[in-house]
This record gives sequence, structure tokens and C-alpha cells, in this order.
Amino acid sequence: MMPQLRGHIGLLLAAAAVAAVASTAPPPTKAPAPGGEPSGFVVAGRVYCDNCRAGFETNVSHNIAGATVQMECRHFETQQLHDKAEATTDAGGWYRMDIGDDHQEEICEVMLVKSPEAECAEIERFRDRSRVPLTRNNGIKQSGVRYSNPIAFFRKEPLQNCGEILRAYALYNDTSENP
Repeated sequence: MMPQLRGHIGLLLAAAAVAAVASTAPPPTKAPAPGGEPSGFVVAGRVYCDNCRAGFETNVSHNIAGATVQMECRHFETQQLHDKAEATTDAGGWYRMDIGDDHQEEICEVMLVKSPEAECAEIERFRDRSRVPLTRNNGIKQSGVRYSNPIAFFRKEPLQNCGEILRAYALYNDTSENP
């Protein structure tokens, strides 16, 4: 009798754990489409300060809270704007945007708009954006979340120890702008 009771208690505990996990799951961002998948997308990404003007994250880069980013989707042939969204980064430098529809015929890019940090607010052309594919017609079954590559504002003047940092990456030479 005792083994049966333990089995029932174990089963009840497992059911309670599943119910607890299900109740903490985030709600879906969009209503499911007729095929059962959500109709829209969530675009998420991160903004950081490139303190060494290196063009990539280093150990002195930091995330920027309160930065503004914008996403635009333009038709790949006509460049006509089809969708636009804006977001602000949270305390960890992350942003999140809800996007309505599939953008199979468009190129969608997240770009920097404004930094709250005066010393790290320079926008360098072509390094200020990240493309994000927003279509489900790509042969891959995946959720509606799309992650953008991190994008960075550049510090006006590199930190004094940037030369040392870039030497560690074997990227420093006499023509480098970093001392």
C-alpha cells in the first residue's frame, strides 16, 4: 500500500510542478494565425558603447540603458517604407519591439537613433544597424522571436587603456587611432 501512495504523491507533485511552470509562462505576443502560429514577430537586441572605437565589443564596452533604436522595413526593390517601430533600451541595454506582419518582400533593419550618454553618442555610418529577417517563409520552423546583432554607439575619444586592450587582441599598430 505504501508504494502506491508514494507513486500517487510523486504524480501529484509532478502535476503541480507542470502547472506552476505553465502559469509563469509569458503570454503570447500576437494571436495565432489560422495555421496556428503567431502572426507577428518580436524583435529583440542590445545596444552598447564601443569605448575603444574598435568596431566590436571589448572588455571595456558597456551596455547603454535608455538608448533609442528604430526598425524600418523597406521593400527590397522600391525602398518604399512598409513598417516602422521604435523602442528604448532597458537597464541592461536590451530593447524589444512587437512587429505586426510577415515582411518577406522587405529588408528590415534596426538602427541607432539616440544615446543618453553624451560621451558615447557617435553614430558611425554602416555600423549603426543590424538586419533582421522577419518572415516565416524561410524553410525553418521557429518561433516569432528574432534577435538582432548588438549595435554600438562610439565613444568620441577612446579610453586611455584601449591601445593595451587592442594589443591583447593583436589589433593595434602604429596607425591605430587608439594610443
